[in-house]
Amino acid sequence: MDWRLNAACRDTDPDLFFPVGSSGPALRQEQAAKAVCESCPVIDACLDWALETGQTSGVWGGTSEDERRPMHRRRERERRRARTAA
Repeated sequence: MDWRLNAACRDTDPDLFFPVGSSGPALRQEQAAKAVCESCPVIDACLDWALETGQTSGVWGGTSEDERRPMHRRRERERRRARTAA
């Protein structure tokens, strides 16, 4: 089953999860989006999907773009190591 069917955000305006800017209203919007994620039963699946598909904008799995960036780099390093070890 598609994890998105159980997402807490499924009936929320998607614009909430894509704040424009990095201060003031955008930070408040990001926090509001993360608050929706806090109660989400599929938060881990959402974050995994965002990392697997390289989502570089918006709030996914309770994380911001800046928070996901190092996670994505770490996953890529682990993938490269696994390929070279195989």
